[in-house]
Amino acid sequence: MQHLRYISDLILHCAILKDSHARTVTMLTLKIGAARDGDVIIAGAGPAGASAAAHLADAGFSVILIDHQQFPRDKVCGDFVGPAALLELHSLGIAGLPAFRQTNIIDEAALYLNGRHLITHPIPRMPGMPAHGRVIERKALDQWILERARAAGARVIENTRVQGFAIEPDGVCVSLKGPAGPATLRAQALIGADGSSSVVARLLRGHAVPDRNRIIAMRGYLDGLPDTGKRCDLYFSNDTFPGYYWLFPTGPHSANVGIGMVRETLPRNEEHLRQLMLGLISSDPALRARLGGAQLRAALVGWPLTTYDAALPCVGERVLLAGDAAGLINPLNGEGIQYAMLSGRWAAETLLAARARNDFSQPGLLPYAQRIERELRFDMALARLLVQLIRNRHLTPVWLEALHIIVARARVDPGYAEITGGVLAGLVPARRVLGADIVRKSAVQALLSLAGMGAKHLLRGRAHCVRIGLQTGTAAAAVAVSMAADPRAALAWGMGVAGSALELGGGMAGALLRPAAEAPLPIEAAYKSRSIM
Repeated sequence: MQHLRYISDLILHCAILKDSHARTVTMLTLKIGAARDGDVIIAGAGPAGASAAAHLADAGFSVILIDHQQFPRDKVCGDFVGPAALLELHSLGIAGLPAFRQTNIIDEAALYLNGRHLITHPIPRMPGMPAHGRVIERKALDQWILERARAAGARVIENTRVQGFAIEPDGVCVSLKGPAGPATLRAQALIGADGSSSVVARLLRGHAVPDRNRIIAMRGYLDGLPDTGKRCDLYFSNDTFPGYYWLFPTGPHSANVGIGMVRETLPRNEEHLRQLMLGLISSDPALRARLGGAQLRAALVGWPLTTYDAALPCVGERVLLAGDAAGLINPLNGEGIQYAMLSGRWAAETLLAARARNDFSQPGLLPYAQRIERELRFDMALARLLVQLIRNRHLTPVWLEALHIIVARARVDPGYAEITGGVLAGLVPARRVLGADIVRKSAVQALLSLAGMGAKHLLRGRAHCVRIGLQTGTAAAAVAVSMAADPRAALAWGMGVAGSALELGGGMAGALLRPAAEAPLPIEAAYKSRSIM
């Protein structure tokens, strides 16, 4: 690969020396610094990398955006773009594209458990934000953001892999492998936005992502549905827990259908996701009713997701991680697009400030990590704790009963539904579900549910109550025996719960101790000035 190089740091040194005969000699020295190919190199041209490239190029940076694939390309995803991500697209001007306006709007969501409808509720309305999401196939979405970056002046290199990087005194040297063979590029800083299997993240951290931070998912497209409307469906079942499957309409008669599940469970889940998803398409009554006679457009495709772990660094010397590479995926709902675009913008703003100070050191880039912590750590920590709890499939009946309790309250309490649904959609800060009002209402609903269940059993007589008691005791004993059969896994689960609880406690303490000026705004307030009306 041929590179356009320029000569920088040309310094003229004049030294006046006197020799032994008092004659004056003038010495000229030329110092040629390392050439740079650009200001910032970005590995990965998905939503995180391309949005960062667009913002940086808008600010006058020379940006090189590299991806190992040729665009337009498909990306396995659920394709749901929530209100927060829509606002990021609006700020880039993408929401004005005619093709964008033709994408499918989603304004309500339905929840099902074991084939039975639980609740349908509108997308929570937050001030300054659209009261809807959209389903946009990633082949189109990623291409739009990439073209926006290119139009801003970013240089795009496709079919080329970033294989490594080395930090130099005045920049970063990035090694590549493309169609013409190995090459290197130099810049002041590097953004790693190369996905859940990020090379940049692995080299920065010194190790691969542990399995406990992985979700596995699979999706396919179906055509020939009855009129899909503007509703997305989420499905839970005993067979798929801890995880869920979905139907997100991509058009009047087409949909994205998929399934996601945490990778490490207790006991280990041996289900093959492809076979499980195909079985659900043909057997789940609620999903089957929605699909009608729809047929798969192509084979189901799977992919791994890396979820957020506050213990893993996202900045280094001259290096930032963004999007999936930074693990910015909510472990509870798998949402990643809005965090990818937010982190892309935050990374650009951090580098803009770093250039003003001429400081691309790790301490100089720490404001980026601090912003992620301020804005996302609490929500991600709560989601991580919940996911760690439900990894224990022995207790699936308990977790599903908890879901019943939440839904029962949401049916009769619109305010409760707005907050709990908003947290699940990533619109409302997760800390609000730990507020006194929500906790109190959840506790009251749990007591009502237990009382109702108890009364129902009492009305059926003493013998029935004895039988239920024996069944409950037997089930509890079976759980204890099963967990005792694999004590190492049970201990790992318990330690994971404890660690996640400590992480959540740290996030709560940080929020309480943080000065008011540094406290994160609720996401709806933070976006109010950028609203779409």
